[in-house]
Amino acid sequence: MNISQAAKFTGLTSKTIRFYEEKGIIPKARRSDNGYRFYTEDQLETLGFIKRARGLGFSLDECKQLLDLQHDPDRASAEVKEKVQHNLERVQSQIKHLEDIKLALIKMSKSCPGNADHDCPILEELCTEGHGEVLQ
Repeated sequence: MNISQAAKFTGLTSKTIRFYEEKGIIPKARRSDNGYRFYTEDQLETLGFIKRARGLGFSLDECKQLLDLQHDPDRASAEVKEKVQHNLERVQSQIKHLEDIKLALIKMSKSCPGNADHDCPILEELCTEGHGEVLQ
């Protein structure tokens, strides 16, 4: 399957697939006589694996580690679970941060009458030292 077919099949862009090759996430594709990349079924499965892992928030390095574990016959499932747990903790932290932002925005929105007056409590709040703590 050539790169455009592989992209369509996996839902990734050709650029993304080439990037994964350049970074060594997937092995370089074989080249046909006309120089086009040719992807095997195994490579397509690997691309699907990476796409699903990326969709769950894993970094490219983490995807590579998961792929290495997938191909390691001596791996322990505990190693894989540890990586998932670490990612889960990161996602939970991000959710907490977003909830804090949401609450701050709700408070700011409620503080503003939204009328024709020049005074704006939202802008005053943004100028107040210490408010930026939520966004750090």
